[in-house]
Amino acid sequence: MSEALPGCLGDLPNICGREDLIRAALARTDRRPLSDSGVDFARIQSAFAVALHMHQPLIPAGGDDLRTAGIISNLQHMLECPNDADHHNASVFRWCYKRLAEFIPQLVRVGRRPRVMLDYSGCLLHGLVAMGAEDVLESLRALTCAPAYRPCVEWLGSAWGHPVAPSTPVQDYRLHVQAWQHHFAALFGMEALARVRGFSSAEMALPNHPDVCYEFVQTLRECGYRWVLVQEHTVEPAEQGGPIRRPHLPHRLVARNSRGQATSIIAIIKTQGSDTKLVGQMQPYYEAKGLSRIELAGQAIPPLVTQIADGENGGVMMNEFPPKYMQVMEEASGSATPPLNVTEYLDYLESLGITPEAFPAIQPTMQQRIWDRFAAGAGPAAMDELIAQLQREDQRFHMEGGSWTNNLSWVRGYQHVLGPMAAASARFAEKVASPGVCPSDPRYRRALFHLLLTQTSCFRYWGEGIWADYGRELCRRTVAILDRDF
Repeated sequence: MSEALPGCLGDLPNICGREDLIRAALARTDRRPLSDSGVDFARIQSAFAVALHMHQPLIPAGGDDLRTAGIISNLQHMLECPNDADHHNASVFRWCYKRLAEFIPQLVRVGRRPRVMLDYSGCLLHGLVAMGAEDVLESLRALTCAPAYRPCVEWLGSAWGHPVAPSTPVQDYRLHVQAWQHHFAALFGMEALARVRGFSSAEMALPNHPDVCYEFVQTLRECGYRWVLVQEHTVEPAEQGGPIRRPHLPHRLVARNSRGQATSIIAIIKTQGSDTKLVGQMQPYYEAKGLSRIELAGQAIPPLVTQIADGENGGVMMNEFPPKYMQVMEEASGSATPPLNVTEYLDYLESLGITPEAFPAIQPTMQQRIWDRFAAGAGPAAMDELIAQLQREDQRFHMEGGSWTNNLSWVRGYQHVLGPMAAASARFAEKVASPGVCPSDPRYRRALFHLLLTQTSCFRYWGEGIWADYGRELCRRTVAILDRDF
């Protein structure tokens, strides 16, 4: 039996210090037999997959003075503050975080084969622990660890603090990915972590700067991930650009950098659309019902329609999703268009001898315009010069990455938060990373926890106001901790 880790160490989440155990868990290669899924893959025509993204930021709101307020979950703040605009939603949100542990057992008991993929940020998980929501956590543990539900539920890896990948320093983004794995293992066990092979990027954000994207993909690969979920409009066919032609097939995300290095990872494409409405009304099932097998690597395979949405936000997800999910899982189980989770779908393709090399190659959007004019291996300076030239030629060209919406920049207009974030990151590198402070050192854990909090996307999403104030205050605290303790 693998060694168990405590979920918390003092008042902090267990996000670092036993990297040896995490590496050992991720090195496991054993997979469940396809027969365990209960799906007759030979007779199905198409399939669908749905994922629920769950997140609540941690904010300095546990008190009246921003500079001394305790760091608490935004969910706790909503519950405890009757005058908060979202107070009326708080109890529903809390239920949303555990309700799949009600739905899945009900369906399994009547012989159905439900599926769902879960993406919970580290901030949310720690917030639930800190506010004493043990009933939610126990429900999630049962759903994660009980053998009867393992074919039904697939956890997706995440970046602990919900950072935006394109504009988070690459070394810090890796820390987020590793911290989430460490924390997940501490809460749900090493065996559960060993089964987490897909990755969901916060805000569906994908770097399109070649050097940043290369580091993003390398981080995922080196942290043991097999595939990543991407938004359709954030990618383009490699070598030619343009729109994605067959979004319901697995693809291979190819990342090349300015030094001529290349790496890749399997990419599952989430098609465009109104996310919460599509998942809330289980549209992927109805879209998949209109599809039939398509050719890949000389074989006819079922296409997979994949969608992800916030699992709690909005009336559709709060009210319409539960009965619609139950109805569709009842109807689709055992049909020619069953629900699947992505990893079992990829296992099926592998059983047919179809390897990732057969998947269509894609790259982040706008990169083709770089590769058409860039001399391979010319280096970062030459790339920066070319990017600047392309921006002068076309103001629509940018290297800010892509996310769930193509009209929102996570950089422009946010310097009032990005500046303090960069300063906190630089100070962490100077005081902690460069000197090689051991991750098991309590000082390291406290500094890392605060650094990761500063990069939460919520502090940018809402622009100016209290959320930006939260972000700047967390940056101030991070720098103060680094200057005091190191």
